[in-house]
Amino acid sequence: MEPFVRAIELTDPEAVDNTRLKLVCNYCGKTLSGGVSRMKHHLARTHQNAKPCEKVPEDVTNMFLKILGELKQRKCIEQDDVDCFNEVENVISKRGSMDQYVSKTKAKQVTLPSMLKDRIKPCVDICRMIYAEALPFSLVKSSWFHTAVQSIGEYGKGLKPPSYHEVRVTFLKKEVDNVHSTLDKYKREWKKIGCSLMSDGWQDGCGHSITNFLVNSPKGTVFLKSLDTSSIIKNGVALFELLDNFVEEIGEENVIQVVTDSASAFVLAGELLMDKRKKLIWSPCAAHCIDLMLKDIGRLPVHHDTITKAKTLTVYIYRHTWVLNLMRKHTKNHNLARPAVTRFATAYLTLKSILTQRNGLRAMFTSSAWCNSSYARTRNGLDVQQIVLDAKFWNAIRYCLKGVLPLVKVLRLVNGDAKPAMGYIYEAMDRAKEQIEKNFNKVKRRYAAIWKIVDERWALQLHRPLHVAAYFLNPRFHYDASFEADEEVRLGLYTVIERMYPGIQARLKLDAQMDKFHNAVGVFGIDMAVITREKKQPGPRNLQNDRKGKRKFVGEENEVEIIDDDVDEEIEEEEEEYIGDDGVVLGDDLEDDDDLYDIAVREE
Repeated sequence: MEPFVRAIELTDPEAVDNTRLKLVCNYCGKTLSGGVSRMKHHLARTHQNAKPCEKVPEDVTNMFLKILGELKQRKCIEQDDVDCFNEVENVISKRGSMDQYVSKTKAKQVTLPSMLKDRIKPCVDICRMIYAEALPFSLVKSSWFHTAVQSIGEYGKGLKPPSYHEVRVTFLKKEVDNVHSTLDKYKREWKKIGCSLMSDGWQDGCGHSITNFLVNSPKGTVFLKSLDTSSIIKNGVALFELLDNFVEEIGEENVIQVVTDSASAFVLAGELLMDKRKKLIWSPCAAHCIDLMLKDIGRLPVHHDTITKAKTLTVYIYRHTWVLNLMRKHTKNHNLARPAVTRFATAYLTLKSILTQRNGLRAMFTSSAWCNSSYARTRNGLDVQQIVLDAKFWNAIRYCLKGVLPLVKVLRLVNGDAKPAMGYIYEAMDRAKEQIEKNFNKVKRRYAAIWKIVDERWALQLHRPLHVAAYFLNPRFHYDASFEADEEVRLGLYTVIERMYPGIQARLKLDAQMDKFHNAVGVFGIDMAVITREKKQPGPRNLQNDRKGKRKFVGEENEVEIIDDDVDEEIEEEEEEYIGDDGVVLGDDLEDDDDLYDIAVREE
């Protein structure tokens, strides 16, 4: 293709017409009109459709003879092949050598003028617009941006851009209508299998309380409205009236549950809503409740003192550029701060990150570079150095992490969108408590305070009959050998049934279906259902997302484990050795694991 491009040029690139193309041979200077085909024969010296070039090199002539021969062969295949599907496959599979030099699209042929056009000027204009209007660079990654550019290119010259009025009124109304037509698909899903009304509150930079209202169903989450609730955020009755209006808008028969945070005003609003709407169920946000558990645990003496020291360390390092660069040198460019889904989870994940880089930090504060620096002679620098070189600090971190990491994993499960967590919350909380007990070698005095906090939040806020019913109906647990439907499970299940299905006949029908489900009779007992019990999500669509890096439950020796990147690494992970300036290996002078708990408990 390169000899071909060198062999020709457009007579007037700015005035190219796709229907009438004029090309000039760079070897003999002859001008040909009618398209690329005549120029191919001219350069191939075939004496067909064009006078042969007398100055073209032999290698270029041979290349175009080969191209024309393959083109003729493809035409013969097209004429002889009867089956239209095989025809397309044969033509595609026998492409000529020129195809490697052109762009291939699904439906459009790349013309020679488009190949020879300079794309620098339009790209410069687009980038200049992005710079001038301070648009984010990520805009060019948007599929909407590529669609807009493609539409402009397909229109060609003379496109009149939309006016201010068209952007603000005309096309905005059309887009709103388009969104409403899209929402109709979701609304049909709500009527078919139900949905959940959710509220999400936050504060803007001016201190206003903003609440977003959304509707969730297996088909996806739909944003309804965002309201300034500053004047009613502490008024449970006003919040009840607001939620009730949204339920009325969606349709009471379509709403299965209403999810809010566990603030006292929302608790009152939820109770009032359940009194009026007899079928729906109010549930507090599981992520908010677990975050409050972490908040309460963080107030325990050892946890509070350890988090405070860790904060002092990270703030000092990140506020001084030279110290930060030194830290990154000794930790191999690892960061200490670990942002997480909530504020209190961030604190504990940062503790875990600090523990992982323990040897690097100890090597940093014993290095000659630190000792000879001006920072090592300041009071704040000496305080931070003392924290890092204190063995009790590292023991306290390990003590704290063994009590909270199981809860952080559950928090990541309920706060993620990789899979619906309703059918797993009940069991996940039980197994998180069991893991905490196991981490402390089942010595009750070491974990009693943490269990008390978890039980109080669970019993007063998070535990709801809907979680129990979802646990009972989850085949992943129901058909497990260790499953036992105790009184609490059955009470929660029948409470949900009585609330959602007031009719006697509907309850009897459900009871008969649950017997079949429990005994794996009928469709529940076929091979496909048995095989997929632990692989598919419970629900109408069996939603599952097992992409790499996503959270998922894994059954391993009857234990549920949440996998999410690096969060589930063992606390006692093997760390690299760091050798200080004096040749001493750092990191091997801590007390045994059996002693660290007693040290932390004594301090507490």
